[in-house]
Amino acid sequence: MSDEIPLIEAPKSRLPLLAAVVVVVLAIIGAVAFLATRGDDAPRATGDDAPAELSKDKPVKLVLGAVGASDPYWETLTEAAKEAGIDLEVRDFADYTQPNPALKEGELDANQFQHIVYLAEYNVANDDDLVPLGSTAIYPLGLYSQKYDDVADIPDGETVIVPDDDSNQARGLLVLQSAGLIELKDGGSIFSTVADVDTSASRVKVKALQADLTPTSLPDVAAAIVNNDFVEDAGLKFDDAIAVDDPSDPKAVPYVNIFAVRAEDKDNPVLKKLVEVYQQTQAVLDGADEASGGTAEFVTISQADLEASLREVEAQIRDQK
Repeated sequence: MSDEIPLIEAPKSRLPLLAAVVVVVLAIIGAVAFLATRGDDAPRATGDDAPAELSKDKPVKLVLGAVGASDPYWETLTEAAKEAGIDLEVRDFADYTQPNPALKEGELDANQFQHIVYLAEYNVANDDDLVPLGSTAIYPLGLYSQKYDDVADIPDGETVIVPDDDSNQARGLLVLQSAGLIELKDGGSIFSTVADVDTSASRVKVKALQADLTPTSLPDVAAAIVNNDFVEDAGLKFDDAIAVDDPSDPKAVPYVNIFAVRAEDKDNPVLKKLVEVYQQTQAVLDGADEASGGTAEFVTISQADLEASLREVEAQIRDQK
C-alpha cells in the first residue's frame, strides 16, 4: 500500500456557473416584463393619446367595468369589439359599490352595470359628474320565494326582504306595492325607503339587506326582491319570480341600464363605437337576453335623452335632501 497521502482535488471555480445562472434569470425577467407590458403600447380609449379613428390592425385598449362579467355574452362583446378595432378588457366587480369609484379614478374607461337612478344617487352622494353614454336594456325586478308559489299565499305579518341600496330599494318597494303586499305613504316614488312603508296598511313586514345577500335570505323569510345579476348565481330561475315590475311603463326609463363614462369622455368616438357594437350585434343581444332569462327589454335611447333623465333624477334627489 502506498504511503502517499491521497490528494484532494481543489474545488473548481463556480463563477462561470453563477454567471450563467444570472444571465438566465435576467433573460426570464426580461421576457416576463415584455409579455406583461407589451399590451401597454396600445393607446387607451381615453386620455391624451386616444386615437380619433379605429383600425383592426392597430387596436385601441378599452377597459370596461361590469358586475357579473362571467356571463358568456361578455366574451361575445369582446370578440365583436375586436373586429371594430377595440381591444376590450372587461373587468369584473363583486358588487355595485365598486365600478363608479373605479371609473372616477381612471382605472376604467367606462362601466356598464347600473341604471340611471343608481347613477344619479351616486353622483349626488359623491359630488361626481359621471354621465350616461348609451342605453342597453330595462330588466324587470323580481320577487322570489322558496316557500310560496303565489303572492296571495304569503300570510299576513311575514317578512319580505328588499335590497338596501337607495335606487333598488325604492324599486323593490314599488314591486311589493303593486303586488298588494304593502302600502307606501304618498303612493311611493323612486325615492321610497323602508321608512315610507305604511305598516298599518301593509300585509307584510319589510327589511332591507345588501343586494347580493337577498337571495341567501330566502330560507328565513317569506320572499325577497333579488336583482337580476344574482338570480342565476343563487340557483334561481327568472320564471320563478312571483311578482315583477313592468319595464314597458314610460315611468321605467330611469331604470334603463346604461354605459357610463366620465363627463369629459362623453363625446369620445371609441367609447361611442363600443356602445354601437353592443346595440347592433345580435349575438351580443341574444347572449344578454339569455343571461337575463329572456327578461331583457332592449331599448335605444339617445345620449341627450339619457342625460336629461339623469339631470332630472339628480334634481329630484337634491330636492329630497
